[in-house]
Amino acid sequence: MTAFGDTSVLTMHGIDKPSPKEDEVLIKIAATSVNPLDMKIRTGSMQEAMPIHFPFTPGLDVSGVIESKGEKVERLKVGDLVFATTFGGTYAEYIVLKEKNVSPIPQNIKLDEAVALAVPLNTSYNLLVEEPIEAGQKVLIHGAAGAVGSVAVQMAKAMGAYVIGTATGEGLELIQSLGADEVIDYKNQDFTTIVKDVDRVLDLVGGETQKKSYAVLKKGGLLLSTVMPTSNEMAQQHGVSAKFINSMPSLKKLTFGKNMVEENKIKPNIAKTMKLEDAGQAQDLVTKGGINGKIILEVN
Repeated sequence: MTAFGDTSVLTMHGIDKPSPKEDEVLIKIAATSVNPLDMKIRTGSMQEAMPIHFPFTPGLDVSGVIESKGEKVERLKVGDLVFATTFGGTYAEYIVLKEKNVSPIPQNIKLDEAVALAVPLNTSYNLLVEEPIEAGQKVLIHGAAGAVGSVAVQMAKAMGAYVIGTATGEGLELIQSLGADEVIDYKNQDFTTIVKDVDRVLDLVGGETQKKSYAVLKKGGLLLSTVMPTSNEMAQQHGVSAKFINSMPSLKKLTFGKNMVEENKIKPNIAKTMKLEDAGQAQDLVTKGGINGKIILEVN
């Protein structure tokens, strides 16, 4: 990207292959994926909160093979299959990352499946572990069939929570298959007439959905949103807490999620696999909405 705008600003360019510093690894990228934040960055709407400088290579997650490493890298070795989250640079053939942010992929999945989990595992950790959910608590997950939502459903269930998810169409069957205790069709049902006294709401949708969600929490409950700032005024009015979650990359988070994947408690959810050259088309599909799971961009 050399400018903000629609997907026409995404163009292919040749750049020099990066070299790792002493605490870094060079990853030959196998796949990346499309995240909603990619489009917010592309349009410039995140420039105040998360400024970028042009030229900018998009992308937030990566899976691939370590091709070389710095002299102080000890935990990882050349040839390791790895995955990671970062800020920018993954819509590419190669990337250099610090070893401390890179994890081996789960042993029971492939590289493209690992990249589908990277950001969702990080974000779900923020929503359910950093803000600890307790066994037996009720959690309402909006956008439960999406990339983050489908992982959050599985992680919450693995931690013993009672999970209610909103989705529509094929997404309803998906979240049921992932273990949701109750499913709500947001197109045909009003969740505020069905749900009450939940301990936590995970807002992955925003807008009116978030505004209506304060009322379904029990006193002292918690609303966490990954998509828009929360309202202190509405939280106080309903006697609950609310926070906007900005998930930062972390090996600790990936390792926690990796262990759950290897225990078959979390599985990837890939909606479509496309080529890196089709990144613009892929972003438009995600922007249009209705995607259940991740769109993966394979790198040749």
